[in-house]
Parts: sequence; C-alpha cells; structure tokens
Amino acid sequence: MSWSAAPRAADDPTQVPVTLDEAAEKATNAAGWVEQNWSTWLNTGLKILLILVVAFTLRMLVRKALTKLIDRMNRSAQAVEGTALGGLLVNAERRRQRSEAIGSVLRSVASFLILGTAGLMILGAFKIDLAPLLASAGVAGVAIGFGARNLVTDFLSGVFMILEDQYGVGDSVDAGVASGEVIEVGLRVTKLRGVDGEIWYVRNGEIKRIGNLSQGWATAAVDVTVRPTEDLDRVREVILEATEAMSKEEPWNERLWGPVEVLGLTEVLLDSMTVRVSAKTMPGKKLGVERELRWRIKRALDAAGIRIVGGVPAPADESAADPTAGMAAPSAFASPASPQSAAATPLPKPDLNK
Repeated sequence: MSWSAAPRAADDPTQVPVTLDEAAEKATNAAGWVEQNWSTWLNTGLKILLILVVAFTLRMLVRKALTKLIDRMNRSAQAVEGTALGGLLVNAERRRQRSEAIGSVLRSVASFLILGTAGLMILGAFKIDLAPLLASAGVAGVAIGFGARNLVTDFLSGVFMILEDQYGVGDSVDAGVASGEVIEVGLRVTKLRGVDGEIWYVRNGEIKRIGNLSQGWATAAVDVTVRPTEDLDRVREVILEATEAMSKEEPWNERLWGPVEVLGLTEVLLDSMTVRVSAKTMPGKKLGVERELRWRIKRALDAAGIRIVGGVPAPADESAADPTAGMAAPSAFASPASPQSAAATPLPKPDLNK
C-alpha cells in the first residue's frame, strides 16, 4: 500500500486503495489515448480555424465590394443631378435611400449565406450528422413562414419594389389603397403624404398595383368651349399663337416637353363646341401647365373677340312647363250638389218655439 493512499482509506472505509502499479497503468493509458487522438484534434482545430478565417475574410471582401458598388451608384446619381434633366430623372434622396436599402439587403444576405455555410462546415468537422438538423430547420422555417406570412410578403414585396425601382422618394403615386407623394420607402412599409397633408402608412404586401405619376412624362389637356358660330381656323390660330409665346418663356420652356397641339373638336352641341388642347409636360407639373394654358388662352381669345361659353345649364322648371302641376286635384266636396257634400252638411237645428 502506498503512503499517499493510506490516509484516504482511513477517512473513507469504502475507498479502495490505489496501488502504484494501477496509477501507473492509468497514466499510461491516458497518455496513450492522448497520443493516439492528438493528431485528430489538431486536424479538427486547424480545419475549424481555416473555415473561420476564410468565412470572415470572404464576408469582409463581399461587404466591401457591395459598399463600393453602392458608392459608385451614388456618385453616378450626383453626376447626372447637375444636368438639365437631373432634378427630374434622379432624386438624390430617392437614390440614396434606394441604394442604402439595396446595400443593406445584399450585405445581410451575403453574411447569412457565408456564416451559415461556415457554421454547417464546422458542425461537419465535429462529425455531427447534419441531416436531422437541416430537416428540423426546414420544418421550423416553414412554420415561421406560415405564421408570419404577412410579414414575409411585405418584406419580399418591398425588396422587389426597391430592386425594380417602381417608385421612390418624391414620386407622386397611386397605390390603390392610398395616393400621394412618397416620403419614405422601407422594406415593409411605404409612407405617402396625401393632398391634405395626411401621412399614409401602406404595407408593401397590400399594394397590388402602382400608378407612378412622376416617371416619364405627363399630359396637360385643356378644353376650350366657344360658340358654334366661331371660325375654327381663327380659334386654332389664336390658341397656337398664345401657346407658342408661352413655350418660349421661363419656366414653361423647361416644363413643356413638346409643342402645344390643338387636337380638334371633342364635342359639338347646338349652343357650343369644345376644342381640345394638349401638351406633353414634365411629370408633376401637369396642373400648373394646365392653369397657365387656360389663363393665356382666355386672354388671347378675349383680345381676339372670341367669347368662351359653356357651363352647367340651369335645371328646367317643371311647374312652369306644366301649368296644372301646382293645382290640387278636384274634390267631390267642392260641388254642393254632390252626395258627398250633402252628407257632410250638418243637419239644421229644430225650432222648439213651433
């Protein structure tokens, strides 16, 4: 019995004393087990370290590349912004929000794919069976997708709206459920400011159609109603002279994207005829161009002695058209000889003096 095992045996009668030979044998077995597996541990550790280094390096390079791409998009937008159509075609705030949203989505997707793949490779390095884990993750993903389908729908709709550049900050849109000017575009919610100043929060998943009134060009249409006896050639000449002078003045020379056209007659009545005037304008400036066209056309026609007519006709007086409409229906009580009148006449009181 060894001298170190004797006190422990005295303290605990159930303790089995360990001999020097048994201790040496256990130490030899442990050393052999470590010597046998240290190479496996080293290979696994180096493999995990290599996976982490490659994953974080790749993630850093991808994020840096995406950041440079977004910065290049912003620089190109700033370069176009100083041109004649820069203020119309490129909105700095719109492009900035769109690029930031796209960059955030791409960076998040890249980080998820790279780090997720690295995590699966590390678990595989530990000889862990990934099939049950992947099956459980798939079931959990399906359950979360069904439970939060509205959130997923809003998010995916927002991503595609931003990637396709359907609308942006500063655009006037008709989203079906609401309409107004876009003040913020998010991945889940779009904010619109209505004509009365109210702010609409519209979920991207609820938007089934979008009418963008700020892309391309708009059409300003004005109807001029004159008397049917007016000379149409003279009317056309006066209108074209007024609109041509308008197209040469500031700021209408920039807001008009083409010559003003007199399309012709749209309506001919007994007391009036309507001439349609149309012009292609800058998006968002349609109402202002229409007001200015009406103003100039009215003044030009007045100077030329051509009177503008029209308006809602007054409703017809039905009582005047039918003289008997205001008369009451004849009554049987109107004739004193009728049976109804005789029946309604009170009986005379008897004379008691007779």
